[in-house]
Amino acid sequence: MSSLHYFGVRHHGPGCARSLREALHALQPDCVLIEGPPEADALVSLSIAEDMQPPVALLSYCPDEPGFAVYHPFAEFSPEWQAMQWAARAGVPLRFIDLPRAIEFGLDKARREADAEAPAAAGEVEPSEEDPVAADDDPLSWLARAAGFEDGEAWWNHLIEERSEAGSLFPAINEAMVALRQELGDPARGADRAQRERLREAHMRQCIRAAQKEGFERIAVVCGAWHLAGLQADIKARDDAALLKALPKLKVQATWVPWSHRHLTRASGYGAGIHSPGWYEHLWRHPGLPLARASAWLARIARLMRERDLDCSSAHLIEATRLAEALAAMRGRPAPSLEELQEATRAVFSMGDDAVLSFIRDELLVGDRLGQVPASVPTVPLQRDLERAQKSLRLKPEALQKTLDLDLRQPTDLARSQLLHRLNLLDIPWGAVATVGRSARGSFHEVWRLQWQPEFALRVIEASRWGQTIAQAASARAVDRCAGLQRLDELARMVDDALLADLAPAVDAATRALQDRAAVSGDTGQLLSALPPLANVFRYGNVRGTDAALVAQVLDGLIVRAAIGLPLAASALDEDAANALRESMLAAHQAIGLRDSAEQTRVWQRALLQLAEMVGVHPLLQGLCRRLLLDAGVSSTDDVASAMSLHLSRGADPAKAAAWLDGFLNRNATVLLHDASAWGLLDTWLSSLSEDHFLGVLPLLRRSFSAFESSERHELAQRASHGTTARPVTTELGEWDAARALLPLPLLRQLMGLGA
Repeated sequence: MSSLHYFGVRHHGPGCARSLREALHALQPDCVLIEGPPEADALVSLSIAEDMQPPVALLSYCPDEPGFAVYHPFAEFSPEWQAMQWAARAGVPLRFIDLPRAIEFGLDKARREADAEAPAAAGEVEPSEEDPVAADDDPLSWLARAAGFEDGEAWWNHLIEERSEAGSLFPAINEAMVALRQELGDPARGADRAQRERLREAHMRQCIRAAQKEGFERIAVVCGAWHLAGLQADIKARDDAALLKALPKLKVQATWVPWSHRHLTRASGYGAGIHSPGWYEHLWRHPGLPLARASAWLARIARLMRERDLDCSSAHLIEATRLAEALAAMRGRPAPSLEELQEATRAVFSMGDDAVLSFIRDELLVGDRLGQVPASVPTVPLQRDLERAQKSLRLKPEALQKTLDLDLRQPTDLARSQLLHRLNLLDIPWGAVATVGRSARGSFHEVWRLQWQPEFALRVIEASRWGQTIAQAASARAVDRCAGLQRLDELARMVDDALLADLAPAVDAATRALQDRAAVSGDTGQLLSALPPLANVFRYGNVRGTDAALVAQVLDGLIVRAAIGLPLAASALDEDAANALRESMLAAHQAIGLRDSAEQTRVWQRALLQLAEMVGVHPLLQGLCRRLLLDAGVSSTDDVASAMSLHLSRGADPAKAAAWLDGFLNRNATVLLHDASAWGLLDTWLSSLSEDHFLGVLPLLRRSFSAFESSERHELAQRASHGTTARPVTTELGEWDAARALLPLPLLRQLMGLGA
């Protein structure tokens, strides 16, 4: 007769993991059954590979429908991981006995279809207000409150995970959990979830019966502590078989993927997330005396603070240790727990400043450890191509965020940039490019912020339907997206993205789609918003060695159509619409400057001049057009003075006058600081306003002047204090030495990659 030995655990916990390992050594079972996905049975042997480093996760997914997927994470201190390690090294059969993921996904799909057909009838039963168990989904909270703890997690950590000796741990857990479930029953979790739990326990009982029939003498069953009563219940095999009969299934595959401590804080699969995986790892690696363990933790905090040049002496460390021990004694605990250590840290190390505790949480309580899986783990071809690219380009996936500065003149850095852009097209945002500093367009530098997320493994699997290599998949994905994009600015950005990723088929498809949409589009706003990304491609495409000239024809056509439609689009707008169009016009004006075509510039400037003189255009836009024409040298100072006199005259409405001035100033005080006529006109207009008109226009003026830099406002105040006769300060350049000015040109050309 087979003997069954049940070990109730929580999914992550150093105390359970250490006690389970010792119990298995003592018991020496000839079969180990673990609550987990049966599809991963063939992957257990890989858990002892030398290049398998936890944290890792079992990824179960449906290859035909990648939207159905789930992770089962394991850390070094996970009880199930230790059971797998022991069984693999001892050569003992190990099987996962949870409800197969093929059935779980089949049930999920069936429910989604049912919800779509009858949304009103879908949904789980809400727990009643009268049921205290329903209000608290964690049954351990009952035991916690009885013991004086705030929640079940704190109670479990204190009694189970933070203990340093095994003792009679599992018999006590078994007795407590069976009694608790018999007393409370199942918490009211909704009809669907309750049925799913019954199916899981029925399948686990069937797997236990199958192991008994095979003749194993000592069977170790490792399961969630709450399932102990269900697995030991006296239920007939035919009842379980009837319950599991004719359940829907989907095709499922499983693989190992790297995981991280940061992701252990999230709920995934059958394991709830834990708040402090770094603390659990510390407990696992320091199994000795609890007081020494607490001192080692505080020493790590002190080292962390010193690395950041924060004051932390040996006296701080001694006082924090004494305070933590005193707090534990006051609360009747044999040794300081994480709670006491945190309070001692706040009181002694940071003097009550929680800002210090924020980086302690990131560095120690959570940590940035990222696991590693062997190369022999089954993967899709796209994953293998990505791994080859990462290896050849020396881009190692890391959980810690890091900065990568690329010089696009170097072939390796250019290939790195193209890989990261291709992954972004596949919705795998491993890196994000900085939009300021050295990454600004026109430079040969591109700065990326990289941080690998474990869930990207699933996204790679999902993206494998687009192709077997990164280039092929990214190109196919971009072409497919072009068919669904309707806005011109989105298609223009797709052209830019495809060029950055060096995907010629995607560039052709996006360019054709952009031409087709532009030919039938009459939306001037979309035409304006499409200009900046195309201008960037045209201006800076040669930085990457790409042929950006193919977008010139499209860009020129969009400029002409936007200029023709601009006067009509700017008519009869309210303030919000005028502000929105103002932003689009500024971006388009900058883009046309990048195009640097005399013909296209003339077309655009004619549209601005027409807009500045039209009746019915919002004064904000008229002021902006006049300012842009002045900066370009198209409008003279006399033209500006005439327009300013007209719009800022005594008879003009104060609100409209302030709007015109806001557009003309364009959040830049240069024109007032260096143009005496503009300053005089503005001063004359303000002086001529009546008190009522001045009070009405004052908020609008303050809004305009608040956009200036503080130094500019200070200079304006100084100029106002000297009256209107002041003149801008100019600097005499002296005699011009042309030969001396030419000396730095060879070096500048070399730095800009233009040759000698």
